[in-house]
Amino acid sequence: MSVKKIVINTDQTGRRLDNFLMSILFDLPKSKIYSMIRKGEIRINSGRVKPNTKLNKDDKLRLPPYIQIPTKEKVFISDNKKKLIKNSVIYEDSNYIIINKPIGLAVHGGTDNKYGVISIIRSLYDDSVDLCHRIDKETSGCLVFSKNKKSSKHFYMQLSERNVYKSYKAILKGKLTNNIEVTKNIGENKLDASSSFKIINSSDKATYVDIDISTGRTHQIRIHSNEIGHPVINDDKYGDWKFNKSIQTFGSRMGLHAYKLNFTDQNGKHIKVISKLDKSFQNLLELLN
Repeated sequence: MSVKKIVINTDQTGRRLDNFLMSILFDLPKSKIYSMIRKGEIRINSGRVKPNTKLNKDDKLRLPPYIQIPTKEKVFISDNKKKLIKNSVIYEDSNYIIINKPIGLAVHGGTDNKYGVISIIRSLYDDSVDLCHRIDKETSGCLVFSKNKKSSKHFYMQLSERNVYKSYKAILKGKLTNNIEVTKNIGENKLDASSSFKIINSSDKATYVDIDISTGRTHQIRIHSNEIGHPVINDDKYGDWKFNKSIQTFGSRMGLHAYKLNFTDQNGKHIKVISKLDKSFQNLLELLN
């Protein structure tokens, strides 16, 4: 097998490498994509690159020979899944679609799931729709898609300049006594990350909080919550498994929801959305009673 090469066109110019790869290799988990970049299996103009490398027109992007660029037709998506996502749309205009993502659905396809939300959205619209950012499989709430390349590039720029406002609601283990801001860096490259926790309500078992983030690092809120000794309940990676097991009568979903999101589009239009809490999240709030 020979390596695959993609020549970057005008529409893709200015996009981050990782975001571009996730849009074309949508059935791969993002961990695999980052691994290929880190190992030098993905190169631009024969040189090693980083995930945040910006693409330029006529760049030659090399993919390893074992990678297959998927087509959208090869995966069967049930009508029920399509209906679920269609009913989750909370905002739409000529440039963007925003959904209240249900829990249990990954953004991209991977080992455990044949397809992700991006595939379902494209089946409802068309293949020009792109994912603008990511949230975890077990996190519900605001998720933005673009309908064209101009909108994609604009949203990525707004993210890089920290002009996209995101606010989450979370239920944390134990009683948090004070509002707190966490600025601990995250990841192998020690990327800066800031999360601000504000108490809404609390009991001896759990604390309900608003969390504002000025950065959007992978698992940021989950990591920061664990750092302050109050992990997100039912977090199977960073949480307290014994505690989580003890509260299963209230539900097993992770207590994290992307509640608010706002930004200004390329035409100066201010877009602000709020995604309602689902029943499973509300059931977890009974821990506060």
